[in-house]
Amino acid sequence: MEHVTLLDIIIILVYLLFTLFIGFYFTRKVKNSSDFFIAGRSLGPVVLMATVCASIIGGSALIGRGNYAYTSGVVSIAIALPYMVGMFIFSGFTGRISKIGQKYGVTSIPELMELRFGKTAKLLAAAMIAYSMAATVGSQISATATVFSVIGGNHGITYMTGAIIATVIFAIYTASAGLFGVVYTDLVQFFILILFVYITLPVMAVSQVGGLSALIAQTPSEMFDFELQSSVVTLIFTNFVMTLAGAEFWQRAFAAKNPKTALRGQFAGTVVYAVTIFITLFLGLSAAILFPNLVNDYGSADYAIPVMVASILPIGLTGLTFAGLLSVMMSSADTCILVATQASINDIWKTIHPDLSEDGALKLSRIVTVLISGFALLVALFFTSAYAALMFAWTFYASAMGLPCLAALCWKKANTPGILSGMLTGLVVCIAWKLLGEPLGVGCSLLGVLCSGVALVAVTLATTKSHPPRCIATVE
Repeated sequence: MEHVTLLDIIIILVYLLFTLFIGFYFTRKVKNSSDFFIAGRSLGPVVLMATVCASIIGGSALIGRGNYAYTSGVVSIAIALPYMVGMFIFSGFTGRISKIGQKYGVTSIPELMELRFGKTAKLLAAAMIAYSMAATVGSQISATATVFSVIGGNHGITYMTGAIIATVIFAIYTASAGLFGVVYTDLVQFFILILFVYITLPVMAVSQVGGLSALIAQTPSEMFDFELQSSVVTLIFTNFVMTLAGAEFWQRAFAAKNPKTALRGQFAGTVVYAVTIFITLFLGLSAAILFPNLVNDYGSADYAIPVMVASILPIGLTGLTFAGLLSVMMSSADTCILVATQASINDIWKTIHPDLSEDGALKLSRIVTVLISGFALLVALFFTSAYAALMFAWTFYASAMGLPCLAALCWKKANTPGILSGMLTGLVVCIAWKLLGEPLGVGCSLLGVLCSGVALVAVTLATTKSHPPRCIATVE
């Protein structure tokens, strides 16, 4: 039986106000757009570890994957493992990304594209990043709205009301202090998240079921089968490729104090994330046993973990754990809003209007932060499933940007025609295949990435003489 008391609600409100305070406190550190977007390249390993981990474990990773664990068991791990492997591989590149940023003054993927392939590549990359990151915020708003509707369901807070509240909170504290506010909020959120959501909640959940052996005994055998549908295979592939071009993690690498710090922080954050994958499975399986009629009662298995928090934890601890759940969504949402704003202002607007002053860029960035939050709200209202919203954002971006980003970083022969061909081919093929209904059971992101890679390599090799590559230290 759900029991969110007044004390729990007060705890949640205090937590939300505290996060806003952090945002306003760090406003004084923001002097220019570099401070706003990459925190003046000042982040140390502990802060990086916390912000990377908190950003990875977003609403889709917890609420959406909890849905899969509740309905499909170990399939939730199958979806998460490729992302984890991809993040470990990406960790190996973060030192190089940081070094590039410091040597050439690069602060984003589009700026690297411009350095190697010109303004057209920069603008195309920035447009796709701005879209995908804004839509990804929609998945975090969707997850947050689900949590709010459980917390305040008895007080008239619907999914739509929760989505609006989430949007306002995200917009205010991200616009106030930029990456300074984001990462130090993430530092607080990381410890709340781990302590209450990934330690306290699973211990209580498994205890309610009767212990780990009872959980395994009561779980239907099919929940441990790895039989994957084509749609799930597409998710797995998309998750893996997305790690290569995850603009939010490139931003963290650019913001690190030095290459060694970037590597250590990214690797440590990914290690913690790896542990949480298996904990989320136990949470979902426990919810399936404790609340077998959840989907009929609430309409979606996205409610599995929030309902469990509201039902099995004592007063006070319920509020603290809900604060941890909210920290999951907030840490990812603020990051993606910031990256989308950076792409919109630094990489698109300032490229078209190079005479924009630093003060003007900073003011415009804060305005665009609010506008992007509004767009994300529309996405959340259209896709009420957190994972559906996330895949909507990631599929096209992974197809168009995954391999071109890797080539920009590592392939000395890559040239402008090849990169542009790879980006456009991946995007067009992915969209066209999706509109055709993904024939033959082949996912649009899988086909998009393959065609992107073929176009990138073929066009590069065919045009090497007429368009020689820019051999800079980024690929040496």
